[in-house]
Amino acid sequence: MEKFRFLTSGESHGKQLTAIIEGLPSGLDIDIDFINNELHRRQQGYGRGSRMQIESDTVEILSGVRFGKTIGAPVTLVVKNRDFENWQKIMSVSPEDKNEEKSFTTYRPGHADYAGSIKYGAKDLRDILERSSARKTAIEVAVGAVAKLLLKKLNIEGYSEITQIGTACRPESFNQEIDMIREKGDTAGGKFVVVYSNLPVGLGSHVHWDRGIDGRLAQVVMSIPGIKAVEIGTNPLGFCGSDYHDQFSIENGEVCRTSNHSGGVEGGITNGEDLIVYAVMKPIPTMKKPLNSIDSQTKEPAQAHFERSDVCAVEPCAVVAEARVAWVLANEILLKYGGDSMEELKKHYGK
Repeated sequence: MEKFRFLTSGESHGKQLTAIIEGLPSGLDIDIDFINNELHRRQQGYGRGSRMQIESDTVEILSGVRFGKTIGAPVTLVVKNRDFENWQKIMSVSPEDKNEEKSFTTYRPGHADYAGSIKYGAKDLRDILERSSARKTAIEVAVGAVAKLLLKKLNIEGYSEITQIGTACRPESFNQEIDMIREKGDTAGGKFVVVYSNLPVGLGSHVHWDRGIDGRLAQVVMSIPGIKAVEIGTNPLGFCGSDYHDQFSIENGEVCRTSNHSGGVEGGITNGEDLIVYAVMKPIPTMKKPLNSIDSQTKEPAQAHFERSDVCAVEPCAVVAEARVAWVLANEILLKYGGDSMEELKKHYGK
């Protein structure tokens, strides 16, 4: 079920990335500076590559907002690709401009090239790279920023934190780990956590398999490029039930818990505790030290195609996960409490 819903379009080196959001109540203050700051956060992080020196992402709002507030109509967001000026002929929509510049046929292990080319019948793997690229997450972060603005009006806040880079588990060692891996021409993955606080009890449901909020969260985080595992709350391995499950108590007449191993979700429903989502990102598969591959057309052995890339992108990936979690929470809030205007929503929400 979707109330806050959207579609995005655009390629990595295309003209722009676009999103159309539907379901926002009227009267929501849209802070462009906040959205742009979220886009800036996505571009930061130790180990980022040269693309971030070219792009300086900012959002343009084309519809659905008047005088800084939503009007209840679909909201259109655009993030321009500044690098498009160097790719206009390469990414042209016109058949007259067809050329082979930047085309490639060698599969990149760990990317969508092989499976995507078979699925869509692509001989030029550029057709697969352009949409499967993590560049599309820029517009997703802009959408997530709008969701965050809605959540903030209900005093719901979130953040992310890196918990591991490569084999390093202490923040003071993260940059050293990235430097060491960069010197080898290799790449690093890692682990992070996303936390949202002050959530109401009752988002999600146990009544159908596809209504559980933990399942919806796992899907949106797992489908971020590079994510290989998602956990809600504390990993239960090594715990006995009596130590793991969050026991109840009463403080000042209020029901509370002595722990939050469940990560704020029980039975597919938020239980009022902090929502805690962990995710593991694999090392980026594009690296200066090329992996063995084959040419998709000749089937001869070859070295994997190299496209400029990051050494480590765990920090920006965590920002993307924040945004995607915000989508789910905004949708569940609107489904549960309803309201065609922010005034109505706040009245229904009542917190």
